[in-house]
Formats: sequence, C-alpha cells, structure tokens
Amino acid sequence: MTPTDEKFDFSNGEHEDTLDFKALFEKYLHYWRWFVIGVLIALGVAFVYLKFVKLQYNASAYIMIKDNLKSGISEELKAVSDLGIVGTSSTNNLDNEIFIIKSRKIVGRMVDSLSLNIRYFWEGDIKNEEAYANSPYFLEFTEKDSLLQYTDTTFILSKINDHKLHLKDNEGVFIEEVAFDEVLEKEKLGKFKIIHNPKKFKTTTSNPDILVVISSRKRTVSAYKSRIEITALDDDSSILSLSVTDANKEKAENILDELIKQYNQDAVIDKNIVSNKTKDFIDERLQNIGFQLGVIQDSLKNFKSNLGISGNPAEGAIAIESIAESDKKIANLQTQLNLLSWVQQEIDKTAQELEVLPANLGFSDEITATSVKEYNNLILEKMRLERYAGAKNPDMVTLIKQLKLMKQNLQSNFNNLQKSLEIQLREANQSAKKALYKVAAIPSIERGMIDIQRQKLIYGELYSYLLKKKEEIAISLAITVPNAKIIDVAYADDTPVFPKKKYVYLIALLVGLLAPFLILYAKHELDTKIHYRKDLEDALQIPYLGDIPHAESADKMIIKKDSRTSTAEAFRLLRTNLNFMLPKTNKGGLAKTIFVTSTISGEGKSFVSINLAATLALSNKKVLLIGLDLRAPKITEYLGMTDKKGITNYILDDKLSIADITHTIPQMEHVKFICSGLIPPNPAELLFHEKVQTLFEEVKKDYDYIIADTAPVSLVTDTLMIAAYADLFLYVTRANYLEKRMLIVPKTLYKEKKLPNMALLLNDTESGRGYGYGYGYVEQEKKSKVKSFFGL
Repeated sequence: MTPTDEKFDFSNGEHEDTLDFKALFEKYLHYWRWFVIGVLIALGVAFVYLKFVKLQYNASAYIMIKDNLKSGISEELKAVSDLGIVGTSSTNNLDNEIFIIKSRKIVGRMVDSLSLNIRYFWEGDIKNEEAYANSPYFLEFTEKDSLLQYTDTTFILSKINDHKLHLKDNEGVFIEEVAFDEVLEKEKLGKFKIIHNPKKFKTTTSNPDILVVISSRKRTVSAYKSRIEITALDDDSSILSLSVTDANKEKAENILDELIKQYNQDAVIDKNIVSNKTKDFIDERLQNIGFQLGVIQDSLKNFKSNLGISGNPAEGAIAIESIAESDKKIANLQTQLNLLSWVQQEIDKTAQELEVLPANLGFSDEITATSVKEYNNLILEKMRLERYAGAKNPDMVTLIKQLKLMKQNLQSNFNNLQKSLEIQLREANQSAKKALYKVAAIPSIERGMIDIQRQKLIYGELYSYLLKKKEEIAISLAITVPNAKIIDVAYADDTPVFPKKKYVYLIALLVGLLAPFLILYAKHELDTKIHYRKDLEDALQIPYLGDIPHAESADKMIIKKDSRTSTAEAFRLLRTNLNFMLPKTNKGGLAKTIFVTSTISGEGKSFVSINLAATLALSNKKVLLIGLDLRAPKITEYLGMTDKKGITNYILDDKLSIADITHTIPQMEHVKFICSGLIPPNPAELLFHEKVQTLFEEVKKDYDYIIADTAPVSLVTDTLMIAAYADLFLYVTRANYLEKRMLIVPKTLYKEKKLPNMALLLNDTESGRGYGYGYGYVEQEKKSKVKSFFGL
C-alpha cells in the first residue's frame, strides 16, 4: 500500500460485532415523522376511548368475622348465661366464610333484595348510562311470573305526559300506550305497574326515554358472584375486605351493604334453628296444658259453688301440705317423661333425615342434655358444609357417619333415661299413696277438694315450667348476634378506578412510539436488500469509493458543466476518490483503465460508466468509453447509438480499424465512444481474441482515461476473461435492489484477487443518506410529498 493509500484508507477493516446505539438511534431518527404521527394517532384514539368508555368505580367495605373460641361470649350473653341458653362456642373458618358470602344463595338474596336483574338506562346517542336509583320511573311487580327469573328482555319507556307513556321495543317501535300505576300483565313477566320515582332525579331532558333491561336471575347472580372480591387482610387476621366495581357508585355501595346484611341474616337464621324448633314445641305443649288447667279451674269453681264452700278447712290445708312435696316431685318427673316422649317421637320421625332436636328442655340427666347439644352442633355443621360440598365429599361422608352413630347413642340414652324416670316416678307415687292414706279419714267433701287442688297444682307447676322455658328461648332468639361485625360500611371514591386517564395516555404514548418502531424494525429485518454503506461494510472488506444518490431525472446522462444536483456532486467526489486509487498507473503516459462491473444486471453500471466518463471529461481529460458488455449492451441504448459498429465488428472484420469504430458523443465534450456492436452468439470467445489486446494497447496511448462497461460477473465469465486489462475495477452495487446474500460474489472475487484493484460503489442511494460526505450547496431533486414527508 502506498503512502497515499495509507492516508485515505478506504478498506473496511475488521468490525466488532457490537450494538452501535448511536447508529441505531440515527437509523430510526430519520423516520421521526412516523413516530410523531404514531403518537398523535394513539393519543387521539385514547382521547376518543376516554370520551365514550363507561367509567368504573370501586366500592369497598370491611367486616370482622367473630371467632367465639377466641373471643368467648359477649357481655350481653353473659347476663343470661345462668339460664343455660348459651350454646357451645364454635370457631369460624375464614375460607369457609368467604365461600358462604360469595355463595349463590347469599348473592341471590342480595340480587333479589336490590332487584339487580332489572336495570334502567338513560338512552344516549353513543352510549347508555345506567340511571339506577335516579330513574324517573320503576317497575313494581304485584305478581311475578314463574318464568321471570329465566327471562331476558328489553323495552323502552317513553313518557308522554304526567299520566301516560309509550311502551316500545328495543328498536324504538311502538307497542302500546300505558298509564302510570296501571296494572299490566305480560307473558313471562307477570303482573306489574309502572310507577313514578318518589325521589328526585337528575336528567337532561324533561321527558327522558328509559331503556329497561331485564336479565335472567341465574345469569345476574353469576355475574355479580364473579365481580365481588373478598380477601383476608392477612393470614392471622379475621378481618375481610369486600370490594366490587361498577359504573354506578351508589349501586356499588348498595351491593356490598346488602351482601353483608344478607350474610348476617343467614348466620342468625342458622344459629336460631335449634331455638325455633324448641319454641314451637313449647308453644304446642303450653296450648294443651293451658286447656287442661282451665278445665281443672272450672271444676274447682263448680265444686265450691255446688257445695256452698269458699275455701279449704284446716285439715284439708294440712293434708295438701303433707302431700305437696310428693306431688311436686311427681309433676317434675311426669314433665320430663312427657318431654322425653316428644323428643323420642321427633327423632323417630327424622329416621330418614337428620334434623336438629329441641334443646335446653331441663333434662335431669346432664349426659343426655350434652349429647343433644353436640348432636345439634353436628347437624348445623352439616347444613353449612352442604352449601359448598357434595354428598361424596370426604368431610361430608365422615360427618354423616358421626351423626348416625350419635343418633344411635342418643336413642340409647333416651331409653335409659326413660327407664330411670319411670323408676323414680313409681317411687314417688308410692310415697304419695302413703300420704293419701293419712287423709283417708277426711270427709269426702274435703277429700274431693284436695283431689282437685292436687290436679291444679300438677298442671300449674308444668305450665309455669314451660312458660319459664319459653321466656328463656325468647331471650335466646333476641340476643342472637350476627357473624360479621361491620368495621367500615361500603364506600366508593369519586375517582374512577377504570379507566385511569394517566395510564391510558401513557400506554397510548408507548404504543404510538412502539408501533412505528415495530413496523420499521420488521421492515428492516424482513428486508434482505442492500440499502446503506454500512450494509456493505458489515459484510465486506473491500475498499469503498462512495455512493451515488438516486436521480429523479429519467435522463441517463446527468453530468453537465452546470450540474449542481446531489448526484452530480457524488460523481465529482467519485472522481476525486479514483485518483487516490490510481496513483501509479500512468506509467509511460498510458491511460488509466477503469472497468465497471456489477453482480447482476440492472445495478446501474452502464449509468455509472457514462456519467463517470462525463465527469472525468469535465476536468479537460481525454476519455474513452468502451462498451464491453457484448450480451446485453445498455450503454448504446442510453446514448442512442444502437446502430453503430463496435467491438464485435472490429474483431470479426479485419478491414475495420479502431478509428472506424470510435464515435463522438455530442452531449459530452472530450469523450469518445466505442460501442459493443452486434450481439454475437459467442461473446466469450470473441473477448479472448488477440485483437482485444491490440485494442487496449492502442487506445491507452491516445487517452487519459478508459472507462469500460463490462458484463455482470455473477452471470457470465466475460469480465473475468478481460480483467487483466484493467487498472481498477469499480464494482457497482445498487441500493434497494441487490440481495445481501449476493455479496458473496464480490467477497469471493476480492479474496481470490480475480479482479485487480477492486473497489465498491453504492448506486441509487436515498438522497442525503448512506454516505458520510457533504457536497455543500446542491440542487435537490424533487420527491413526491408523501415520500419526502415520511423519509422514504
């Protein structure tokens, strides 16, 4: 390499396989208009989206699930704990309670209570807004059809005046005229009337149209069941957070408040099952005993009236007092036997089904009373488990086995208790008979009085006992506390949780930037063409002379004295760079020979040859342009000299001299032209002819530069056959045209040195891009407005 070559080293050298962020940034910065338009479009779409999307508000509430095992009994229950009506403590599993709150039963009751399957909407041009409690009129059902819960229907209520309105279908087609408070009967709906909303409502029109949407209960329950979120604050906390999202803040708050209410009511009902069962039994017994007591009192009254006496004589009082204790004991034992008999009847009736038994009836046997209480607790646990577990659930199967075993034990306990009570009753009766013998001598009137008083005492004691139990049960029902303590009632913030404007615009901004980037990235990745100088530098280590920008003009000869276009300036720069590549080839005053070739046809080698010749001629140099592409000569077509004799004629006709085939080009001063001539059938053999060597030896003496337009090297071997005559090979590659995989051709030729002094030229690049040299002031070719705007 010469010193001059070292100063202007056009070779690429080795490139590190690293990511050049600056080059990458500059690569995409060229398309800045794409990103600006992408951002504007994305922000516009975001604005329209925010304009018409339904805002969603989140309501939340907090409750604490009471755990009796941890907290014991409340202060209210402690006041009556001595009555024996406080049941055994139990623990509440948070996961189970969460499941119960979200169960279809609880959510269904909430839906029914708030009539959420019937919705009312203000009709808008683009979107409908739910009116909820602000609807000017509602449907009030007097009799619901059995199919209502399975029905989906929509209709419009259009008010005419204060008394009448039109009923229309969802397309706005008139159905009928109805009056407010008029009872209507519709198939699958039932009987209902349309009433005014007693509350004030806000509306933008005096007579708004209301869209009524009735959804099936099953689907409505499923929808709200999936929307309601319930979570524990942490693993060790018994506080639950309930939340729901809805387009109406008031509706979201009402949903949570009603859900908690229905859950607490369900828990209270569960806790009162045993008490209600016992209360029903006591009411029934009180009615029977009260009737018997009334009969006895009437008998006593009639006895006294008939005999004309007003009270008991002294002996009768003494006799009654002597047998009082025996009668009281007999009454107590008889009461327990009666209660035991009724409980045995209840347990026999539920032989096929497992139900709770009356509790706290005052059995003297503590084991039996405790067994009944435990049995009832298992029954209640089974009822809670049935809500979310099937019959084959392992827990359910185990629980049923326990219940059946305990039921057998209860029946055995009842039988043993009955025998014990019967023995005690016989002993008490014997003691009573002994006492009766003592008063046998009392006159018959006094004895009759004693008998009636004795019956009254027995039934009176039993009646008082049952009244006491009834009051205990009433207290138990009154003090039953719910499972959940409300910490915070439902509250919805005024700020919507969806959509969040900042996030929407941020996402729009990112999408606006990312979408053009992805499009351009895909375009570049899928594009296998050569576009820029860097594409050549990354693949080849061949000296690079420059690039020629795309010329908008259709004229192939663009170099003139006054040309100031970017293409013309590029050829002037190419002329300068060629001088550095040919510093020592002008020995003996011979011309510098430059062969122009390419990988395939269509890359512009003929265009480059013509304009390079014209550029060299502008410096007052004598230039000879030779067309050595004998197979597809384009250069003669570009110069309009297709009928001239040329190289082929010279080789085949010995009579022709070099002067005979040398022509002038009117448009280019100082440039002579030897065309290819006729297209021969065997161009390779012709180029091997000795006259070709003679031709180059002669013309090198007469010109300063010889520019030879040769055939593409990847298609034929013509160019390789005459490569020895060249001082420099200008290898043309066309941007946006040549496939990158074809670069293996120049790479191999350079490596094997088949083309002497080979250098690269990138043709047809985008104006102002792809080459790192400025040309000063140049005349810019006109581009289409669209391509110019988008940087294409």
